[in-house]
Amino acid sequence: MSVPRHDPRAAANLGELTGLRSGKRSFYPAYIRSNERLERAVEALDGISRALVRTAEGPRALVEAVVRAAAEHLQARWLLLAVADGALRAARPRFLLLADDVLIDDETRLPAEVRVHLDVLRTRPWEAASSPGADGWVRAPMTLDDEPVGGIAAHPGAGLEVADTDLAILRVLANQAAVALHNSFLFHAATRLRGRTEQLSEAAERQARDLAARSAELAETQRRLVEAMQRQALDDERHRIARELHDSVTQYVLSAGMTMEVCRAELEGLGGPVGEIAERLSSAKDLNRQAVERLRAAIYALHHSSKEPSGPLPVMLERLSSVHLQTELEVRVRVEGSPVPLPPQAEQSILRLAGEALFNSASHGHASRALVLLRYRPGSVVLSVSDDGTGDPAQLRRTLRLCRATDLSGRHRGLANMLARAEELGGTLSIRRSRMGGIQLRVEIPLPVSVDQEDPDDC
Repeated sequence: MSVPRHDPRAAANLGELTGLRSGKRSFYPAYIRSNERLERAVEALDGISRALVRTAEGPRALVEAVVRAAAEHLQARWLLLAVADGALRAARPRFLLLADDVLIDDETRLPAEVRVHLDVLRTRPWEAASSPGADGWVRAPMTLDDEPVGGIAAHPGAGLEVADTDLAILRVLANQAAVALHNSFLFHAATRLRGRTEQLSEAAERQARDLAARSAELAETQRRLVEAMQRQALDDERHRIARELHDSVTQYVLSAGMTMEVCRAELEGLGGPVGEIAERLSSAKDLNRQAVERLRAAIYALHHSSKEPSGPLPVMLERLSSVHLQTELEVRVRVEGSPVPLPPQAEQSILRLAGEALFNSASHGHASRALVLLRYRPGSVVLSVSDDGTGDPAQLRRTLRLCRATDLSGRHRGLANMLARAEELGGTLSIRRSRMGGIQLRVEIPLPVSVDQEDPDDC
């Protein structure tokens, strides 16, 4: 077996790798110093990695971590990190000094020798690269995109030999700090923008909901408006038909009834066989009267929409005063006393009494103003309708008596109907001169009201 021989080239390569010469007596101490520097470099790199991952905590936390990591590596009594004027404008703080484990960012508290290095880092960052000087300070530049943006200045601990590897680590730390500061600013700016975006998004959603609600309200309002316009058109047409029935058809039927009654009276006076004809005309007169009643019921129904909501008597009187009439009659409604509930049929009869009275004031009395007064008394309800028309109370009373006795004037059947309604409710009807100059029709109904008879308009 051959014994391996010593290869001098291997020893040379080892020397190049370690920077040592094995033949010297100082081999072991140099090896120890190299190993210590390697361990410190590894520790420094570990500290740098811990410092540079704190970007999410904000720029100040990052600067503090970098300063402490650099000071720990150099065992520095003082370590200053500063950003150059005009560079990294958003970076805060602009400088930070670690002095005896105390962080200072107030320039008035800086020692004089520190201010000298702060001035260099602020105004001349390209001069930051330097080896240990006579004052013992070392500086490393901070660059970003190959542009100097500040630097680190440190006063290493006593007895510490600052090697080129230490300066290289300081430069790496400074450069990575610049990148981290910039990224930290971008991160927090993006966070603020995201928060602002979320706020704007929420505001947009609220506005969208508000717009949707307003659109729904607008659509509902438009629907109601269309319904109101359609209802108004129907009401106008119904009122027109009611006026036509009252002014033409009803008058013709009433005139036919009056003619039949005159003929019947003349034939009855002749006696003999024509008396039978007179009796037949009497039946025809009854049919004519029923036709007139049905026409009046139809006219009233046309004047009132079936979709109108019911309500208390004072409310219905207010509504009646505004929709019942076909002329420009100014109507006021006044209520005195505390309203008491009445049977629905009684309220409907009182309402129709008021409607017929207002209709007569406008159509026959040619009134321009009318007052509907509803009084609630302890033992009765009093309805009065007064106007400023041209009617004659005495003439109306005579006509009412004649119409009730002989029914010769079918044209005034409305007066007889009003009297019949008042009597069905157990009340009285009176006609007198109003203080407004026209007619006052007054109906007094005792309480409690009992309704036993059929409504004339319902037959």
